[in-house]
Amino acid sequence: MNDPIAMIVGLGNSGTQYDHTRHNAGFEYIDALAESAGGHWKLDSKYQALTARISIASAEIWLLKPMTFMNRSGHSVAAMAQFYKIPAERILVAHDELDLPAGVARFKLGGGHGGHNGLRDIIACLANNRNFYRLRLGIGHPGTASQVVNYVLSKAHPDERISLARAIDAAVDQTPLCISGHWQKAMNQLHQFKAD
Repeated sequence: MNDPIAMIVGLGNSGTQYDHTRHNAGFEYIDALAESAGGHWKLDSKYQALTARISIASAEIWLLKPMTFMNRSGHSVAAMAQFYKIPAERILVAHDELDLPAGVARFKLGGGHGGHNGLRDIIACLANNRNFYRLRLGIGHPGTASQVVNYVLSKAHPDERISLARAIDAAVDQTPLCISGHWQKAMNQLHQFKAD
């Protein structure tokens, strides 16, 4: 795990009705990252996404926020990756994670989609290549599978929002290490973070 990152994707649903919903944790991370690096979003119809170019850790990085709905995110990711010839192993995708509590964030390489529709579409559009990096942003689980859809599309309680915001800040702090390929150090330091 020493791949330098060239492209970072934040997953979410576009539209003000989805602002601050649990499913938009990936958008919140990439917005925080863009702000910290002085990035400016612009709508790029070629990718059906908002894009920004930033410089972190002496590297030029593309940021991507698909403006498709979550279950079509892969089309934006694949279009940019193909245009700039960025392999899956140099892509980091930030997404909400039901299997982690709010306030916990974890970096990970590869794996399945775990039922996440955004990840499912990205894997499919990258010709079933699962070897991209992930930033898993914990949102907790409602308890039963039948409640998941309403849960992820709902706004989190204020205490959860605070915990998520702190975890996002911690992840932004570790992102330069990821960009330069120091994944183990970034993973260890993020793993030690506690939101409260």
